[in-house]
Amino acid sequence: MTKLRCGDKVAIVAPARKVTPDEVAPAVQMLESWGLRVVLPDGLFDAENQMAGSDSHRAALLQRQLDDPDVKAIFCARGGYGTVRIVDRLDFGRFCQSPKWIVGYSDITVLHSHIARHCGIATLHATMPLNVPADACHTAYPATESLRQVLFEGKVHYEFVNEGVVANRQGCCTAPVVGGNLSVLYSLLGSASDIDTEGRILLLEDLDEYLYHIDRMMMALRRAGKLQGLRGLLVGAMSDMHDNAVPFGRTAEEIVRDAVADYGYPVAFNCLFGHIGTENRALPLGVKTKVRVASDSVAIDVGI
Repeated sequence: MTKLRCGDKVAIVAPARKVTPDEVAPAVQMLESWGLRVVLPDGLFDAENQMAGSDSHRAALLQRQLDDPDVKAIFCARGGYGTVRIVDRLDFGRFCQSPKWIVGYSDITVLHSHIARHCGIATLHATMPLNVPADACHTAYPATESLRQVLFEGKVHYEFVNEGVVANRQGCCTAPVVGGNLSVLYSLLGSASDIDTEGRILLLEDLDEYLYHIDRMMMALRRAGKLQGLRGLLVGAMSDMHDNAVPFGRTAEEIVRDAVADYGYPVAFNCLFGHIGTENRALPLGVKTKVRVASDSVAIDVGI
């Protein structure tokens, strides 16, 4: 993937939940401060109930940016829900001829998984315009500074300390990273956007789920063969988990650990990816990544 340069044109789209001009204004300011020309497509702020316009409207808005060879990166404004409703309407032909960064996380996992499966083109799991703070000093935030580093410098190095109750499984691996939001990946099983994990490093993160549902989803991935052939597993933030009146008895991290207990690849917990606000580091997907896991820490190196 080509690095961005000052003067490049980039676009903000809304493939899922609706967004307002005030909500994306800090991101526009930030991107322009990086020397980028920001396109806000006509209809970006349309709304139909929870979503940013009808399915056909959201698909057409994204399609125009996918087809425009002058647009070098597409930033998804926010997640929520709705991307899966439009992905089958999209034509990635011109996108494959003229690749560009697709940036986002959470519900945008639909695009990450679909593009990885059908196009083999790198995408970027990273913070979205909705998450950009209304603060001019964006370099102070790991989420936005790591995004800039990937886009303009083409490389990142992370070292995360695991202070949780579940120890990492030690080891080293080098492979492309795939994955994203666990709930979305679960919803894509058996579809045309189903994730291919064989020989890859899997990233998982999630938000606002019951612990028994985390277990259900991990069992589904395991039974579908998605956990067996991995080179490694990165477990991001499992934020705001819920339990029932009768406790499930394990944390989200313990559930993941038990689901992959039969396999020997390295596993790193408490990686700073996902629904953790300004701590959400940018991670290229589909790019060769080196991971070194110790019992209480992990180092991750990516070079585009």
